[in-house]
Formats: sequence, structure tokens, C-alpha cells
Amino acid sequence: MEISDELLCLFSAEVREDDGRYTIEIPKREVATGAVEAGDVYRVALIDRSEASATGADDDGGRPTTDGPQPPVERGEVRYVEIEDLGKQGDGIARVERGYVIIVPDTEVGERVKIEITEVKSNFAVGEVIDEEL
Repeated sequence: MEISDELLCLFSAEVREDDGRYTIEIPKREVATGAVEAGDVYRVALIDRSEASATGADDDGGRPTTDGPQPPVERGEVRYVEIEDLGKQGDGIARVERGYVIIVPDTEVGERVKIEITEVKSNFAVGEVIDEEL
């Protein structure tokens, strides 16, 4: 399956019926991190859970299933993040799914930047700024 470079976020959700209308709840973290904004209109793609299982992928973005939680990012992935804190060495820190930390050098608290993930570890990743102030 091909995934568009315009992908803003990826998550699993249940489709619910409410009085003849169908709804999908967007996780609060996607709005909080600036991936999406309330009131805007977006294209939505739905992928059957059984198809993801048949390809050996889990429900969180096509990463292979293995024992224990996996990092929610991959090397080379592009993300929009907001710098929430500074690390001990002065690097910016962003948090994404499940509080996973991404270290972004040369950034300041409050900056919203487009980054590319350059290194992934089990408990943190490192990202490089590719576009400032979004």
C-alpha cells in the first residue's frame, strides 16, 4: 500500500453510529500537537483491520508486530511537532504518541517545526528540523 507524503497523522479508531450518522473520534494528541485543527476539513482513509493483520502489521501505522511497545516513529519519517521543553544539553524536546520523546537540536520551547526523524531508539528519537515556524 502506498502512503501519501501529505499524511498528517495516523491512528486507529472505531467507527460509531449516532442517529444515522457515522463518527470517528480523533485522538486529542493529534489536535494538541497541531497535526489537525478543529473545524478544518480533511481527507480520511480507512483501512480494514483484517488487511493490516494479514500483512503482518499492527493497528498503529503498519509497523510489524513484536513483543512489547514499539517506538511510534520510524527513521526517515516526517512529522510536525511542537517543542515543549528543553533537555539538559539545551536541545528541544517534543512528545508524541504515548509520551514518546523526540529530541530536536537547535529549537526553542513553543516552536512548531517540521522535522525528519534521523535516529530511533526504544525510548527516544532524534529529529532534524526541515522547516521552521509552521
